[in-house]
Amino acid sequence: MSFSATFGTQTYHFKDLKTLLAKASPRRSADELAGIAAENEKERVAAQWALADVPLKHFLNEELVSAEIDEVSALIATQHSPEAFSLISSFTVGELREWLLLPKVSTPELVRVQEGLTPEMVAGVSKIMRNQDLIAVAQKCSVITRFRNTIGLPGTLSVRLQPNHPTDDAKGIVSSILDGLLLGAGDATIGINPASDHPQNVARLLHLIDELRLRYEIPTQSCVLAHVTTQLELMKIGAPIDLVFQSIAGTQKANESFGIRLSLLDEAYEMALSLKRGTLGQNVMYFETGQGSALSADAHQGIDAQTCEARAYAVAKKYKPLLVNSVVGFIGPEYLYDGKQIIRAGLEDHFCAKLLGLPMGCDVCYTNHAEADQNDMDTLLTLLGVAGCTYIMGVPGADDIMLNYQSTSFHDALYLREVLKLKPAPEFELWLRRMNVIDGQGRVRGDTAAHPLLDYFGNAK
Repeated sequence: MSFSATFGTQTYHFKDLKTLLAKASPRRSADELAGIAAENEKERVAAQWALADVPLKHFLNEELVSAEIDEVSALIATQHSPEAFSLISSFTVGELREWLLLPKVSTPELVRVQEGLTPEMVAGVSKIMRNQDLIAVAQKCSVITRFRNTIGLPGTLSVRLQPNHPTDDAKGIVSSILDGLLLGAGDATIGINPASDHPQNVARLLHLIDELRLRYEIPTQSCVLAHVTTQLELMKIGAPIDLVFQSIAGTQKANESFGIRLSLLDEAYEMALSLKRGTLGQNVMYFETGQGSALSADAHQGIDAQTCEARAYAVAKKYKPLLVNSVVGFIGPEYLYDGKQIIRAGLEDHFCAKLLGLPMGCDVCYTNHAEADQNDMDTLLTLLGVAGCTYIMGVPGADDIMLNYQSTSFHDALYLREVLKLKPAPEFELWLRRMNVIDGQGRVRGDTAAHPLLDYFGNAK
C-alpha cells in the first residue's frame, strides 16, 4: 500500500510502510548512510503527516520483512494479542499518540494494551512525538524485575557497575568494583566486558565477582558479557553464572551476524533458569541493543535504524530479561552523528522499550570521533532520569579504558539520584546502610579510606 501527503504545493508519495517509516524518522546519519532517509525536512514532515493517518490495523497487514525469511518478524506476529489490540484497534498512529499523552492514561491502561502493540506501531508513534512526549509517556510505564534484588520500582535508579580492564587484570577490576560499591553503584549488576572471550578467562572473572559477592553478602547479580555460546559452555560445567548476556538486533540476518538464532537463546534461557541462582526472582537474561547495529552488519533489510531497534525489543521480551539497555552512542557518528541525534535516539529507545514492557536502561555514551561531548551526555542522562530510566552505567571516571568510549560515572549516578530524589534497589540500599556506605539520608558518606570492603583488594589475584 502506498501513502501520500501534501506539503505546501508539493505532494510526496511513499511506496510502502517501510519507506514511510524511514522517511518519517527524525534525521540520523544511519538512515542517510543507508540511503533511505528523507531528502529534506519538507519530505520528513510530509511523511510524518502521512504516518499519523495510518490506521494501526495496517501494521498487522504489511510486514516490513516477510516472516517466511525472518524469524524476528515471525516472533512479532506470534507475540501480538488480538484481545489487547481490540482496546486500541480503531486508532490511527496519530490517535495513539494523543491517547498515550492523556493524563487519565496511566500504568494500568498501558499494561492492558501492551501485548496489542507491535514494535513497528511503537516505533511509528515515536516518530511523530516530541522529546517531551517521549519522556511523559515513558514515565508512566512501570516495569519491575527481580533476581537477587528488585529493579525498576518507582522512585529508584539502578546502576550497572562496569569495571572493565584492557587486560582483564584482577586487581584493576577489583579496584573498580570497590570504587563503585563505595559510591553506591552495582545494584543492576556487576558486569564485566571481558577483553578475552576465552572460556577459562571468563570463568576466572565470574568466580572473581562471585567470591566478592558472597564474602560481603551483596544483594546483586553478576555478569561477564561474553558471547552466549561461551556462557552456555560454562554453565554446563557449573560456572557461577547469574545473568546470561547477549547483544541482539531487529532482524534475523543481523542476529546471525552476532552468531545467534532464537533457538540458541532458547537453550541459554532454559539452562539459566535451571540453575535457580536467583533468590527473589528468575529474570535471568541481560540484553544490549543499539540503533545502527543491523546496518553495520548490512542486515537492516531496508528498515530504518530506529524501527530495527524497536524490533529487537521483541526478541528481548521473549526471555523476560532482568535488564535491557541501548548502547545508544557506542556505534559511532556514522549511525548517530552528533549530540542531538544521540539524545533523540536515547529517548526513543527508552520510550519504545518501556511501552513494550521491557526493563530498559541506557548506556549514555559517545565515541571520541562523534560530534558530542560530556555536556550532551549530561543532558541525555537528566532527561532519561526524568523519564524513569531503569538503570544507567557506572564506569570509573566515565571513561571506559577497555572499550575506549565515554559513558557515565559513579558520580553521575549520584547526581541523578540526588537531584531527582531517587534511590537504589531497596535490598541494595539496605546493604549500603548496613555496610556504612550511605548515611540516614541515603547520601554516600565519603569517609571510606579504612572501609572493610577495601580489605578485599589485597586478596585479588
